[in-house]
Amino acid sequence: MNWSPLTQQDQIQTIIEESKQAPVIIFKHSTSCSISATAKARLERQWDDAGLENVKPYYLDLLSYRSVSNAIAETFAIMHQSPQLLLIKDGECLYDASHMGIRLDEVKKQVA
Repeated sequence: MNWSPLTQQDQIQTIIEESKQAPVIIFKHSTSCSISATAKARLERQWDDAGLENVKPYYLDLLSYRSVSNAIAETFAIMHQSPQLLLIKDGECLYDASHMGIRLDEVKKQVA
């Protein structure tokens, strides 16, 4: 899995534009939380077999870039959670899950 770092608020507009060509996921991760670390490791283990080769994954370190997380919540009208996975397609958030509710098979259904 090749994460693209999400570190600046202006990247949100870039992600919206990218999502009009191919789906994008954003994984919001708290580096001090064991549940978040478990969710991230699970995502990375499952990624290669998930059939999501055309989906670009972004990684957001919540502790370093909380303002970016707040801007994401506002832009896509979703409640902030951590860990959290968002699927952005055609400029819209089509999937939003947190903690152990994050499921790549559900992401795949939205992408298909």
